[in-house]
Amino acid sequence: MKYWLGLITAFAFALVASLAQAAEFKPAVIYDMGGKFDKSFNEGVYTGIKRFEDETGVKVMEFEVTNETQREQAMTRMVQRGATIVLGVGFAQADAINKVAAANPEKQFAIIDVSWLDQPNLRQYAFKEHEGSYLVGVAAALASKTGKVGFVGGMDIPLIRKFACGYVQGVKSVSADIEVLQNMTGTTPSAWNDPGKGSELTQSQIDRGADVVYHAAGGTGIGVIRAAADAGKLAIGVDSNQNHLASGSVLTSMLKRVDVAAYETMKDAMAGKFDTGVRSLGLAEGGVGWALDEHNAKLINDDMKSKIDAAGKAIIDGKVAVHDYQSDKTCPF
Repeated sequence: MKYWLGLITAFAFALVASLAQAAEFKPAVIYDMGGKFDKSFNEGVYTGIKRFEDETGVKVMEFEVTNETQREQAMTRMVQRGATIVLGVGFAQADAINKVAAANPEKQFAIIDVSWLDQPNLRQYAFKEHEGSYLVGVAAALASKTGKVGFVGGMDIPLIRKFACGYVQGVKSVSADIEVLQNMTGTTPSAWNDPGKGSELTQSQIDRGADVVYHAAGGTGIGVIRAAADAGKLAIGVDSNQNHLASGSVLTSMLKRVDVAAYETMKDAMAGKFDTGVRSLGLAEGGVGWALDEHNAKLINDDMKSKIDAAGKAIIDGKVAVHDYQSDKTCPF
């Protein structure tokens, strides 16, 4: 009898402790320019956050940045509201989260697309976007009938050049004769949310012969996909699976699993298993990839799929090294 009473008492204490811990846990996320429903990068994070909320019943406080001055203010406000873990979305939040994390060492912070900060209470996620971009470059080259493909980037920064260079390398691995047309949308954060400009740049590339256009441009990419579909050409989505945005006109999407980063950040923090440092996610870690579903199944035949999968295996096995533009600020292809 004493044994069972002891077990019941221990269980009761554990339950009370667990409930207390859950009550004290207050997560927050700061979405960046473009908003959480940009159908791309931010929305990928939102997908991970929603999965966490649905599984745990815990509501995540959130803020959508609309101008650059709001980042630090929003993080500080979340801490003041009792946030115990704050997730920043995107490299542009690096300075803000570095400052706020340093000022609040008792809190936990995480950021996506950053790997160079040095705070003991900060987890950083970096992705090998060049590896995923290589695979969709292979897909673009295999699908092209004109021998010309395109790339539309958002803000002209090294990170987006990293996407572009991996894409070019993938294209050239199929045929060195295929031409890759490239444009960046702009040099300010507004470049992430200008679908009109994305459409204009895509149409220009199509006019010059491109029949497949890959974008890494956030909300601007919606214009890329729309223009390609309207012209009867193919687009390639990015970050989230965008195949459904123009079913039958999106060849594939380069998946960047920011949803996984967001989900595991919140789960680890809630479970008291939050560790800091840099996590680098590529093909081998399941951090990047390409999308195949009912919306593009008719565009990817068995031979194409086999070749794309073989390229991925070669990268994971170390037989193919995809050049990282950010390592030396050059693209040798």
